[in-house]
Amino acid sequence: MTKGSTLGFSRDRTLESVDRVVRRRPLLTLTVLGIAVVAAVTGCQVSQVKLPAPPAPDHTEAITFREGDTLKISFPSAPNLDTTQQIRRDGRITLSLVGEVTAVGLTPAELEKQIVELYASQLTSKEVSVTVLSSSIPVFVSGAVLRPGKIMSDHPITALEAIMEAGGFDNTKANLSAVVVIRQEEGQVKNYTLNLKHVLQGKQSVPFYLKPSDIVYVPERFSWF
Repeated sequence: MTKGSTLGFSRDRTLESVDRVVRRRPLLTLTVLGIAVVAAVTGCQVSQVKLPAPPAPDHTEAITFREGDTLKISFPSAPNLDTTQQIRRDGRITLSLVGEVTAVGLTPAELEKQIVELYASQLTSKEVSVTVLSSSIPVFVSGAVLRPGKIMSDHPITALEAIMEAGGFDNTKANLSAVVVIRQEEGQVKNYTLNLKHVLQGKQSVPFYLKPSDIVYVPERFSWF
């Protein structure tokens, strides 16, 4: 075969290849369009998926009044009776015209109902609102601390914080590894032993929050006389 014929043959092969590509282009175009349509449809479907709503907060634990709480009591139909009272150590408050009322252990709704009944003959509208302006948590600290006694806190407090409020440990005799929290719970007395030495050494631990009327007892170290 001559050189000229070889070149002609190569050109023919090239033209055939180009022709095949041209003929296939519509198919390729349709394929690309098809993929784009599928992607678009899929994207729309994903965007319409709704995530489940977060669970509603649990409000099953009712607030009950404690000694030291400061309450605001409002009478919409008789503003002259409005008052702000702090619950005394005996668990009571004093209201004008009706005298002493027990508040400790009641929920806001229960106290409102009780006040409405006491003032029933004097109210044109049977509405009373009771809100807590401030709340105090009484706890007791005893044992090997510098100032044992009762502590009133207006915020949740840990066992270690309560001990610091009591002046801190008596370093000459306090046993930090066996601090006991005494708590009345479910009709019985329960004891919780805490190793606060680990806390002071910087070791990771979960804070132990106190409940009203908890007793924190710091024992003394055993020593030979």
